[in-house]
Amino acid sequence: MHPGMQVHQEGDGVDGGPNGQPDALRTSPTGRVPQWVLDEAAGRPTADEGWRAWTPEPPQRRRRRLRGFLAVLVVVVVALGAAYLAEPGLLVGDPPVAQQPATPGPPPGHESTDAPLGAPPPVPAAGGTHAFVATQPDGSGPVAFDPCRPIHYVIRPDNAPVGGELLLHEAFARVTEVTGLQFVYDGGTDEPPAEKREPYQPDRYGDRWAPVLVSWQTGEENPDFLGDVAGEAGSHWRSLGSSPQVYVTGGVALDSAFFAELMASPDGYPIARAIVLHEIGHLVGLDHVDDPGQLMFPTASGGILDFAEGDLTGLSALGAGACVPEL
Repeated sequence: MHPGMQVHQEGDGVDGGPNGQPDALRTSPTGRVPQWVLDEAAGRPTADEGWRAWTPEPPQRRRRRLRGFLAVLVVVVVALGAAYLAEPGLLVGDPPVAQQPATPGPPPGHESTDAPLGAPPPVPAAGGTHAFVATQPDGSGPVAFDPCRPIHYVIRPDNAPVGGELLLHEAFARVTEVTGLQFVYDGGTDEPPAEKREPYQPDRYGDRWAPVLVSWQTGEENPDFLGDVAGEAGSHWRSLGSSPQVYVTGGVALDSAFFAELMASPDGYPIARAIVLHEIGHLVGLDHVDDPGQLMFPTASGGILDFAEGDLTGLSALGAGACVPEL
């Protein structure tokens, strides 16, 4: 990213819900349950990782850092990281649940094809450091979107900064290039952001999974944006029996005031693009890494403005996920 930029990220987890998950787990001030709490409750080993947050140095200079050296702040809610994305039997790391309670969903196979719609480019010869938000219970690979059907997305235009829509389309197009996943823009939407967004909304979007929702939010709509937070992203996945877990929809929320200020800066656009790429990287399944040469590194300082070799290696695997027409 931009020279001198200081960015730090931490981790976020999944809120509780049905499927035997405790309802009274410890949560953050925003109501989310960190992953380490879920791991602890399930008896799994816990990591010394907190909430995913990119924190500027020093935090109090968040709104002044747009002159000279830019420090960018982003919070990333990883797949299933928000409470509204939790569903029965669908928590990260859980095995398929027998006799899982029925949950609303569209007729299976919508837009599903017999072969992937695209293919990721060859993996960089040197490979590189990468990590996934979630892996299949059998260890066969990462949880990913179905490559045999398009991934639709909509944009709520309210509060959008000048140039914001172009920024989003460019970022989604870049992720299509590096994964082979086919993102399709469905236009604007008046769907309001919600803490418990439903992944299936037939009255609004028809008999299909709801498209990925991208929204420019104010601090009043999202209290996280009143502090040191500039964006959030997450994906929802489903599985049937022993079939692979597949992402079916998700969401990206961006701090409208912060992006407006960033993009008004002479050298702000490429940094804004890098933030959105990082967010969409999480949306499709990339997690943070310890390599400062990657875009998915928690703390960015330097000229990393696009996916690097490790990021591309992980994105290639995420573009080669399973086709699951029964969903």
